[in-house]
Amino acid sequence: MFKADLINKLAIKLQDRQMSKADVEAFLSALGEVTQEALANGDDVTLPGLGKLSVAERAEREGRNPRTGETITIAASRTAKFSVSKDLKTAVNR
Repeated sequence: MFKADLINKLAIKLQDRQMSKADVEAFLSALGEVTQEALANGDDVTLPGLGKLSVAERAEREGRNPRTGETITIAASRTAKFSVSKDLKTAVNR
């Protein structure tokens, strides 16, 4: 599902609350910004019914250049990690 599809489906679900597509799009943009800021600060973000986004630390490690086969060192980094909620797992496995 693409962003436009998500906006359309959410706008239909939220019609009774008088939210337009523009309102839904603004909400999704704000949610993305707030989530990015929280993760950049090292905070976790819980999305009820979906799961939890958190920051995971990756240690420095050895890797190989696929073109030359040369051993290289991959620097330590941080990455976003998503843990799926039990409710979502159950819904997907029905």
